Amino acid sequence: MKTALITGATSGIGKATAQALAPNHRLILCGRNTANLTAIQDELAKITEVTTLTFDVSDKKATFDAIATLPANWQTIDVLINNAGNAHGLATFQEASLDDLEAMIDINVKGIIYVTKALLPLMMGKGSGHIVNLSSIAGKEAYQNGTIYCASKAAVEAFSKGLRYDLLSEGIKVTNVAPGAVETDFSLVRFKGDSDRAAQVYQGYTPLVAEDIANAIAYIINQPEHVQIADITVFPKAQAGATTIHKKM
Repeated sequence: MKTALITGATSGIGKATAQALAPNHRLILCGRNTANLTAIQDELAKITEVTTLTFDVSDKKATFDAIATLPANWQTIDVLINNAGNAHGLATFQEASLDDLEAMIDINVKGIIYVTKALLPLMMGKGSGHIVNLSSIAGKEAYQNGTIYCASKAAVEAFSKGLRYDLLSEGIKVTNVAPGAVETDFSLVRFKGDSDRAAQVYQGYTPLVAEDIANAIAYIINQPEHVQIADITVFPKAQAGATTIHKKM
């Protein structure tokens, strides 16, 4: 059975992906909240082998130290899903908090670099493997008030493309997944707990849910060995672009 490591596994797309992969994979679930990790471990341990790592992907030392603690029987990784990431605030660049801007770079860009760099030695040498990076439609289309979030996700897109070249001779596939509007805690975090404002993002249409992206990820990694899905964008039916959503109010 293949082993998959998932970051940001305690909620949203990460948790849904863990649930989708559990029937066919051993799971290493990573997150910042030990209690939440324990809860999902207890749930999925009824289906497959599960272990957990508690760390913040934006903390370089914590990331490398946590991955170094994996027992020998968990040190061969077949699938890495770089899911952890978030948005902070929705304001013009000149008005945005520098702390918010740095948080997005630290998590969305540095975090994916740290985890991938730490995990690659456990993936290489087998002639196979798969890295799935979660970007966003924001990485393909910049929009007003999202300058650094869009820049961070564009970095994920470029990272995925470059990594595909670098790992070609290693037989490791690299896929970039770009979701559109997905109703998770994403907007709640972006708007710093303002649930009314977060809810407005998803009113007037049917958004994607975390399970939709999880199903796409499961499809991607279950392709035959010779098939590599390089890039996929997933929208709800009502969406045509980053900020173009048909709402029936």
